[in-house]
Amino acid sequence: MTTIFLDRDGVINENRSDYVKSWQEFRFLTGSREAIAKLTRAGYRIIVCTNQAVIARGYIASDTVDDIHRRMIASIAEVGGVIEHVYYCPHGKDEQCACRKPRPGMLLRARDELGVDLHDALFIGDSITDVRAGIAAGVRSILVLSGLGVDQFRNHYHEAEEPFRIMLNLEHAANCIVRGLRTQVGGQNTLESVCYAMLATTKQPDLLSRLHEWAMSPEVSQV
Repeated sequence: MTTIFLDRDGVINENRSDYVKSWQEFRFLTGSREAIAKLTRAGYRIIVCTNQAVIARGYIASDTVDDIHRRMIASIAEVGGVIEHVYYCPHGKDEQCACRKPRPGMLLRARDELGVDLHDALFIGDSITDVRAGIAAGVRSILVLSGLGVDQFRNHYHEAEEPFRIMLNLEHAANCIVRGLRTQVGGQNTLESVCYAMLATTKQPDLLSRLHEWAMSPEVSQV
C-alpha cells in the first residue's frame, strides 16, 4: 500500500508566523480534511511529518503539541480520513538533530517502525525542506503552493537536489493522485511550466499573488 507523508502547517492547516500554540489557533485549510479522507478511501496510508520548533523555543510543551494532534486526527476522522501516525521534530534549527527536515529522520523512523516502503511513497509539503527530506529518503516529493509554497518555490527551488512535482494544494494533489495522474518526475505539467516561467519574469509579484490566490481557492479541485 502506497504511503503518503504530509507536512502539517501550510498543507493541512494554516501557517502562523507566531506558530500554532493551541487547538484554538489551529485552522484547517479549505478542503484539507476532505482530501485526506479521499486518499484514505483510495487505500493510501497517511503519515504526518512536521517540524515543531515551537517546543524548542519554549512557547509550548510537547504535551500541547500532542493534544493538538489528537484533536486534528479526531476532526479528520469525522469526515472519513485516517492519519496513521504523526511524527514531529521538537528541536530548533541549530540543534543539528537527525529528525528536523530537510534531514530524513522522521521518514526513516516510519520505515523502521511502521514498515513503510519508501520507494513506494510520496511526500507532500509546502517547503523546499519537505522536498529535500523526501529526496534524501528516496521518496517522490510534491511541493504544494498553499501555505509558504509559492515563496518557497521562488526563493529556494534551486536547493532541491532532484526534480519534484508542483501542485496547488493538498486537495489538488489528492485529486491528481486518486485519478492516477502522473506523480513521477519527468516533463512539466501546465502549472509547473507557469511556475518556472515565473522565475524569468519581472512581474513576479503579480504572478505570485495570482498563484497564491489560485492555490487557496475552493474551486481548485476542478483543476
